[in-house]
Amino acid sequence: MSSLRHAPRSAALAHAAELLGPLAERDHALGELTTYRVGGRAALFSEPATTGDLEMLTSAIAETNIEVLVLGKGSNLLVADAGFAGLCVRLSESFATVELDGDLVRAGGAGAYPVLARRTAAAGLAGMEWAVGIPGSVGGAVRMNAGGHGAETSDRLVACRVVSLRGGGEHVVPADALDLSYRHSSIGAGDVVIEASYKLEQGDVAESTARIAEIVRWRRENQPGGQNAGSVFTNPPHDAAGRLVEAAGLKGLRRGSAAVSDKHANFIQADPGGSADDVMRVIDEVRAGVAERLGVHLTTELQLVGFEEGT
Repeated sequence: MSSLRHAPRSAALAHAAELLGPLAERDHALGELTTYRVGGRAALFSEPATTGDLEMLTSAIAETNIEVLVLGKGSNLLVADAGFAGLCVRLSESFATVELDGDLVRAGGAGAYPVLARRTAAAGLAGMEWAVGIPGSVGGAVRMNAGGHGAETSDRLVACRVVSLRGGGEHVVPADALDLSYRHSSIGAGDVVIEASYKLEQGDVAESTARIAEIVRWRRENQPGGQNAGSVFTNPPHDAAGRLVEAAGLKGLRRGSAAVSDKHANFIQADPGGSADDVMRVIDEVRAGVAERLGVHLTTELQLVGFEEGT
């Protein structure tokens, strides 16, 4: 079959859909798979359940050269109202296993970080209690080197298994080869983390459980619920993005169906049934306001999809 790598986008998408058959769905609601619960649809959507499925996706992407978005729990993502004109890939729950081998933990890429925190604590392993406050997936947390409460993923990560949807192949990558730093890794946009391994230590179940309860309590008291994606901006060196937004007088700023949270200024809330483009308007105005009033240029931690300035 001839390649469509240089065909118009619509033809390439149609060909990819043909190649993938039941493994892909057309025009899939994408925004509601994020914690913002606003935004548009994906032209194609696939939820692979096996490494064989991932190989099929890799072949279709190579033949059609369509855009690819890897989605985890959608907790650090804002999809434009116009949607995503490519293929969105999200691992199925078959990739959400947790295996314990002494103090080594292997977790599937689709697993939820809070589940990993609770499972390891219940097994008497210490070191991942902080992850209960991270609402993302194992794969997403590795890619972003997610962290909180004085710890981050790189502290405990040993290695991860990665499938490259562009270029193909599955690789085991040790943590020290991932260029891990604050909210950063070398894992690319077309890479899927299918498993991560962590080195923990023997702990006390009661102490770990109490630590988890304290983190949950703190987050409920200090961070807003509702439709948001957590921290929007990364913290500048030796400062906090939320403090800067508040100092610039932008706490509570509203544009349409979106507003800076009155509870924590580094959170931007979306109203039920609201608009992702409104959230983006608030982000842009906050960034411009902080730069103008305080001389600090904030960088988004949030992944932006389908906007003119985004991924």
